[in-house]
Amino acid sequence: MDSFDSYVIRKLYKETAKHGDKLAEIEPRIDWNKFTPIIQPMYNNQSPSGGRPNTDPVLMVKLLVLQAWYGLSDPELERQAGNRIDFMHFLGYPKKAPDYSTVWRFRERLAETGRDKLIWEELQRQLDEKGLTVKKGVVQDASFITSDPGHARADKPRGDEAKTRRSRDGAWVKKGRSFFGYKLHMKMDLTYGLIRELETTPANVHDSRVDLSLPGEVVYRDKGYQGVEPRGWDATMKRASRGHPLGIRDKLRNMRISRKRCPGERPFAVIKRVFGSGHVLVTSLSRVRVKMTFACLGFNLVQLGRLGGV
Repeated sequence: MDSFDSYVIRKLYKETAKHGDKLAEIEPRIDWNKFTPIIQPMYNNQSPSGGRPNTDPVLMVKLLVLQAWYGLSDPELERQAGNRIDFMHFLGYPKKAPDYSTVWRFRERLAETGRDKLIWEELQRQLDEKGLTVKKGVVQDASFITSDPGHARADKPRGDEAKTRRSRDGAWVKKGRSFFGYKLHMKMDLTYGLIRELETTPANVHDSRVDLSLPGEVVYRDKGYQGVEPRGWDATMKRASRGHPLGIRDKLRNMRISRKRCPGERPFAVIKRVFGSGHVLVTSLSRVRVKMTFACLGFNLVQLGRLGGV
């Protein structure tokens, strides 16, 4: 960005920031530069002959966070990153915002290499470094992330040859009504309301098949997990069966667990209703995983902003 243009934009930002800027409040909550060594190995152009320089890794991570927060398509992200002053400030006033194809390719590299998982692990490390460790237990739950099943014949197998509008890895499941797509499993810390673990699976994977707890943690779960022991201390609600109704002690226990685990619904509500990430247009499990990773990362950043001075 030219010095004069930069001066004008920064001056305009100072005027608009008087009315508050949530992005500016959230941005310093973590050390973004720690993501750079994670992302650099994705690019194989470190030869002595040089070449076109890579886009700043921190800039790309911030772009995906903005995309998750505001539910933007790649072209719309490119447009707003070049137009909105608060976006420019959050991104560090880049000379030119990456175009939508650069964003798409970056997300594809993350999906192929799995380095989105390392980004998530680095975020968790920084949370622990701030002293935001699990203290009062965790809540594990899961929610459907719908996808477009497309219009291919039912007997046509999905896979690498699938058409764009037919999700390669999504699955049908019926729970009251039919859903097609994926399932987001997550573990939330009860003390600070932060997401500590996540996993993305096809929608037909039962909740109880995914255990995100760690030994020593008290894990609060709903009735869908009954019968499957977690790695942590089991605090799973009990379910009545035919001819075996719950006794008063089990009912009271369920009520206590329900009160404990109800805050675990908030991340899903924010991610699906506020961020608009409850439906995905991408067509494979690895791509959905990247989308959900940045949605959860975005939620944690918002939660850090709510926690204040940490």
